[in-house]
Amino acid sequence: MTAFTGVILAGGQGSRMGGQDKGLLMLQGEPLYQHVLRRYRPQVDIVLISANRNIDRYQASGCQVVTDSMPDYPGPLAGMLSGLRHSKTAWVAFCPCDTPWLPSDLVARLWQERGDAPAVWVKSSQRDHPALALVNCALADDLEAWLLRGERRLMQFLREHDGHAVAFSDAESAFRNINTPDDLVNEETLS
Repeated sequence: MTAFTGVILAGGQGSRMGGQDKGLLMLQGEPLYQHVLRRYRPQVDIVLISANRNIDRYQASGCQVVTDSMPDYPGPLAGMLSGLRHSKTAWVAFCPCDTPWLPSDLVARLWQERGDAPAVWVKSSQRDHPALALVNCALADDLEAWLLRGERRLMQFLREHDGHAVAFSDAESAFRNINTPDDLVNEETLS
């Protein structure tokens, strides 16, 4: 295998969480992003955190924090662009901060199923999860141009650049994410 940078996407506005910084919401006594970091760190060579507020709290993890280069929270693609621009490796794995149950072989499985594609993402039996992706840094310039045109559709960008989905049979439990206060309460109950 090659070297990988992992990027935890924690730069959103948290609009479905009442404006709270989703990565810092507590689950089982620790911030959501820490759950992701614990499962992610063994799979990659270095972890970056894409965040646009509470920078000092994320830096306390020992990870480098990168911010969006574009204003007004343009979505996960902006965090991905920052991750690609700051990566010291050719390949960058991305994961949202609200997906605390990642499989321990996420990056390896994406890499193995990639073929010659410059980007791959997770697909469960029910839907695609394009923010759980492995992307080559060669796409950074095209991604920046895409964002500057006002485009925000992540999966369309990945598809138009010859990316493809990778099926994960355990995706329903491993990739369930926490988008609302109810989701957070349900996760506390399940765990």
